[in-house]
Amino acid sequence: MDGLRGALAVYVMLAHALPFTNLPPWFCGLFHHGEAAVDLFFCLSGLVITQSLTRAGGRFWPFIRARLLRLMPVYIVALALSTALLPGNPAAGMPWAAPSDDVFWSPGLPSFFIWHLGLHLLLLQGVLPACVLPFAWESLLTPAWSLSTEWQFYLLLGLVAPRRMAPLCLGLLTLGMADHLIILPPCWQFSRAFLPDAAPYFALGLASIGILHGPGAARRVDYALFLVCLVCACMIGWHTALNKALPPLVWALILAVQRHPAGAVLETRPLLALGAISYPLYLIHEPLQRALAMLIAPIAAGRAGVFTLLWLPLALIIPILAAVTLHYSVERRFMQRRGLPATPPAT
Repeated sequence: MDGLRGALAVYVMLAHALPFTNLPPWFCGLFHHGEAAVDLFFCLSGLVITQSLTRAGGRFWPFIRARLLRLMPVYIVALALSTALLPGNPAAGMPWAAPSDDVFWSPGLPSFFIWHLGLHLLLLQGVLPACVLPFAWESLLTPAWSLSTEWQFYLLLGLVAPRRMAPLCLGLLTLGMADHLIILPPCWQFSRAFLPDAAPYFALGLASIGILHGPGAARRVDYALFLVCLVCACMIGWHTALNKALPPLVWALILAVQRHPAGAVLETRPLLALGAISYPLYLIHEPLQRALAMLIAPIAAGRAGVFTLLWLPLALIIPILAAVTLHYSVERRFMQRRGLPATPPAT
């Protein structure tokens, strides 16, 4: 699963980098599904984070404290860098990059900045509807929206501390169904960073535990629960968009090849190395790409080809180098000093 984490982090980085280039649309379209990659992260989190709760003996505070100490050091660095860069607007020098959902950098500090900062520091930026604090879920550090979603899952998992996974899986599926069936007024609608939107993917990850580690006597029950979660996750995702229905199928395929020679692809050294730095890479790539665009856009002077030639290699290499630095100077050193388990967050 470390190799999968590395592949997904690189895919998300490419999905954020390519829309700012003038490469052929068909090629950029191959990396148009960054949100679907994050949904796979949620499946992975449902699988691996539950084991962290088990290591904590099912106790809420040791589990939550360990998760918080695990998340915050790298997160604070990325949040500080991203916030410092917000006053700049690199998109102004890239007329070929039309604003869209894939091409978006906040054009400055948001109103009520202190509230945005407080929510980000508490990892609760994804819990408010639009009318309370608009765009709170992505205002300061865009990739951290999924970290808020994971934090909500951690809190739920820690409070429930389930001995049996089936009730929790079914509860998460119910949350996902309710999120798509209950229509709220536009201003009271929640963002994709709210836990119910991702709940089916967490449920699918939880249901995968029995398949990989369950006792032989319970295998039929395990497969039945997994199948229910798989079908429901696909149906709920299909209600939103095709790319929301694909992650459960891809997840099932990944589980199927775990003991197949094809699964060795995810265990190659490059992917395992990227998996080790996937958490800082996921968080730091967006502010670094923004900083590079601010430096290169004036040099390109409105020439899309020149900008692409200069920016794209740096937009991929610099975040990886920075992630390696953060991994060894902050993440790994902090973990060794605190004696915490090495399990990273999925995203």
